[in-house]
Amino acid sequence: MGLNAYFSFVLVNAMKIPWESALGIVFISGILYILISITPLRRWMIDTIPIDIKRAVSAGIGAFIAFIGLKEMGIIVGSEATLVTLGNLKDPAILLGLFGLVLGLILSIKKYRGALIISIFITAVVAWIFGLKELPDTFFSMPASIMPIALHVDIASAFSLAFIPLIVTFLVTDLFDTLGTLTGIGLRAKMFQEKRSPELEKTIQADGLATAVSALAGVTSTTSFIESAAGVEAGGRTGLTAVIAGLLFILPLFMLPFFEAIHTNAIYPTLVIVGALMFSELKSIDYSDPAVMFSIFFIVMMMPLTCSITNGLMLGAFVYVLVELIQGNFKKASGAMGLLSLIGVLIFFVF
Repeated sequence: MGLNAYFSFVLVNAMKIPWESALGIVFISGILYILISITPLRRWMIDTIPIDIKRAVSAGIGAFIAFIGLKEMGIIVGSEATLVTLGNLKDPAILLGLFGLVLGLILSIKKYRGALIISIFITAVVAWIFGLKELPDTFFSMPASIMPIALHVDIASAFSLAFIPLIVTFLVTDLFDTLGTLTGIGLRAKMFQEKRSPELEKTIQADGLATAVSALAGVTSTTSFIESAAGVEAGGRTGLTAVIAGLLFILPLFMLPFFEAIHTNAIYPTLVIVGALMFSELKSIDYSDPAVMFSIFFIVMMMPLTCSITNGLMLGAFVYVLVELIQGNFKKASGAMGLLSLIGVLIFFVF
């Protein structure tokens, strides 16, 4: 959602860039992404990231999605005094979310197949019974047309020197959000472990192509999502998982009233449970190297606190390289961590 907000509130709203030109910026960043994806650069970056950092990325993503789930459930809320604080646990909607969370934990611990889906269904039914959400008069509706936004991308106007920093921002965010997602979730799925992984190369290329196509469809970058962790934790290991999920997404197009009738607090407990499962990767980390220890802290903390996988990954890389240089380990400070650190410095302090 970070790129959506950047696209809408910064490019279109604040900078007054026509949305067609903003889509052109997304399209160009997608083409550059594809060019990078067919080179060894992306594979080299993932291969040269230390395994303990990959585990930290997985845990950081877990903390991030758990944070999202807790916020959307209302268990944590904004506070002027302390930034965030505990919500009103007497609120019926929050109690519903806690019920869904406990139910999901019980079913998951008991290893029921489809535990998370079952917990969503039961919690939704409870919400309907107690009047926290009303059932619609009809379950079906015709989908809205995408023609008002599809194929309205203005690529020519995006070729401007003034837009270069914006293109770089989209490219880097896409690149490293996906890098973090593939690293963290791939580790949980026990995928991409070998030095040369054809599956990883195909995933990267598909990701780059999706970014370019998304601009043509009239939307912001479509890349690998951290919510894929739910599929991995449920046992998904192949592309068929994504295909089935994609086909199921067709249902809301024709059954939107029904899906809108599902209380959000029946859904968000799933993110908290999946986040907790991913957070368990921290147990396998060797903390004997101070560079690993300090960088892991920043990766895991900064992903949820900045609401960005990219920021957490680059800040962690910067700390890793800094501590290794202090220790005189110049070789360890090179490779992908060195490149991530350099790009982070340029993004944070230059662009």
